[in-house]
Amino acid sequence: MKPIRILHVVTYMGRGGLETMLMNYYRQIDRNEVQFDFLVHRDFEADYDKEILKLGGKIYHLPRLNPWDYRYLKKLDEFFQQHKEYKIVHSHLDCMAGIPLKYAKKNGIPVRIAHAHSKSQDKDFKYPLKLWMKRMIPRYATKLFACGEEAGEWMFGGLKFNILNNAIDTKQYQYSEKVRTAYREELGLGDSLVIGHVGRFNPPKNHRFLIEIFDKLKQKNTNVKLLLVGDGDGRGKIEDLVKEKNLQEDIKFLGMRDDVYNILQAMDVFVFPSLYEGLPVTLIEAQSAGLPCIISDQVPLECKISDLIHVKSLQENESAWVDEILKQSDYKRTDTTPLVIQSGYDIRKNAEKLQKYYLKLYRETE
Repeated sequence: MKPIRILHVVTYMGRGGLETMLMNYYRQIDRNEVQFDFLVHRDFEADYDKEILKLGGKIYHLPRLNPWDYRYLKKLDEFFQQHKEYKIVHSHLDCMAGIPLKYAKKNGIPVRIAHAHSKSQDKDFKYPLKLWMKRMIPRYATKLFACGEEAGEWMFGGLKFNILNNAIDTKQYQYSEKVRTAYREELGLGDSLVIGHVGRFNPPKNHRFLIEIFDKLKQKNTNVKLLLVGDGDGRGKIEDLVKEKNLQEDIKFLGMRDDVYNILQAMDVFVFPSLYEGLPVTLIEAQSAGLPCIISDQVPLECKISDLIHVKSLQENESAWVDEILKQSDYKRTDTTPLVIQSGYDIRKNAEKLQKYYLKLYRETE
């Protein structure tokens, strides 16, 4: 018997938070029972594409999503006309999720899932558009998913939704002194105090404030380094800021990496001053690696699954953040993966649960 195939609608499969979460599930799910295919909105090969094809998935390409472009909407409509073999479409486009689901419904696809991966705030220049576009989701979605309560409430209001945990392979992130020593040597960190961040270079991640914090920290402790993992459109501006402050010797731009679980071992404190978030998988990963995390008060506290999370207000100045970093810098790392498993974030059980859910939905369409 062939596996059922789930069509996931995404922007592209780069190494971002939601994409990494999807791949965590894809690797663990029984692909003899359930297969994942991907409808993407870029024409280039993304980070996870080769692995998807190796695992048996299919990748379909559309132009960039534009809800007012007739040519895009026509191609979207044509895609679903030509691919009525799909019974379940799972859209990961946040507020824009309703657009592909509208055409999925038009072409008779019975199960249409909208998934909230983030919340937003009125400081975001796209906020009015997001408010407008998310209104169409209940008209076209048959099921609603969210990474956490706050993201789901923001996206779906009072409607009922399912939580799908941003689960990880805890074995990969288990703290290891051996790995820490090897990676600190490889990255040339010596005995420095190492601050870290993982995330795309876009405005919500608040990299500019992170650089200001590090600049203040450097004035108090000259033996300090900052590791920035990720890429994105805003990277160039942050690199310019680093040069302007003459910090290029102390800040390492590591780009997109497939060994984040090892890079976390090399860090001493994880700093995450986001303007808004859903429920970041990176914070689950950092806690699984036994790493103290200093996060902004705009990150949902649902991410706190251990005592490693410490909250600072974005209204506080850089010096207050520096004091907290120095306070946490002497923390003695231990194996915290049991806490992550107990909190329900281990990928194995979550993948089994999602697989059963998809199979149940599929049977109901027959």
